Amino acid sequence: METPLLQTKLYIPSLRPELVPRPRLLRRLNEGLHRKLTLVAAPAGSGKTTLVSDWLRQINQPAAWFSLDQTDNDLTRFWVYFIAALQTAQPGVGQMALAGWQSIGFGNTDAASHIENLHTNLLNDIAALPEQLVLVLDDYHLIETSETHHSLNFFLDHLPPALHLALIIREDPPIPLVHQALIG
Repeated sequence: METPLLQTKLYIPSLRPELVPRPRLLRRLNEGLHRKLTLVAAPAGSGKTTLVSDWLRQINQPAAWFSLDQTDNDLTRFWVYFIAALQTAQPGVGQMALAGWQSIGFGNTDAASHIENLHTNLLNDIAALPEQLVLVLDDYHLIETSETHHSLNFFLDHLPPALHLALIIREDPPIPLVHQALIG
């Protein structure tokens, strides 16, 4: 049985009417689109989520969002939500990988042994996308498990140009940052 997903974790946050424009930071975000990863790092309350939400509304390409919480430290849960977020912008992408992760089940400590095959299926689907997609992982600082960091790093090492990943975080993540364009 599939575990239901909380769809509100996959919504791009709406902007408030009192938004303060940040054109310099928006330009920096745009400049980083040719790289695999954009890292938006700043302390709590700095407006990171608002900035990136505003940016997504201004770029002319598909975008998806995944708001992380503590429960997403479970490797299977992380990747099920990751793929579900992608599917909000590109329905059907990663369907075989999603089915594989769902068959493992949340909380399964053996999930790590399946990572390479599941990532290969997902990466191949992403590589076939007709245009670049931006996926934002908001509050990535809540991810504390090394297996999730290693899994994301493997994914980044093989990321095709059809996906740009943006991490919103309070400090540098414990993954190599050779992929990144730093904003913050």
